Amino acid sequence: MREINDKEFYEVLNGDNVTLVDFWAPWCGPCKMLSPVLEELDGELENINFVKINIDDYQEAAGEYGIMSIPTLLVVKDGNVLEELTGFKNKEVLKELLVKYN
Repeated sequence: MREINDKEFYEVLNGDNVTLVDFWAPWCGPCKMLSPVLEELDGELENINFVKINIDDYQEAAGEYGIMSIPTLLVVKDGNVLEELTGFKNKEVLKELLVKYN
């Protein structure tokens, strides 16, 4: 899972591929719980890109997209947000959501 900055977020947002963006922070307990789940899914779902953006270091994208709580996950493609989830979600819930884009 690759860590990105604000500039890269806009490139990912407008990309042709489906991408899951994890808005997180190092001090966030639920973010720490979610990280290994996303790493596993990254290895299992080949047609979905997984990236994360640290909102402490890069706040522009989080502000523009109204990210008020973390972790927040956005599923994006072609400049559109396809899904938005907030809080910890287990692997089964996330896989069920993402498999339709795989």
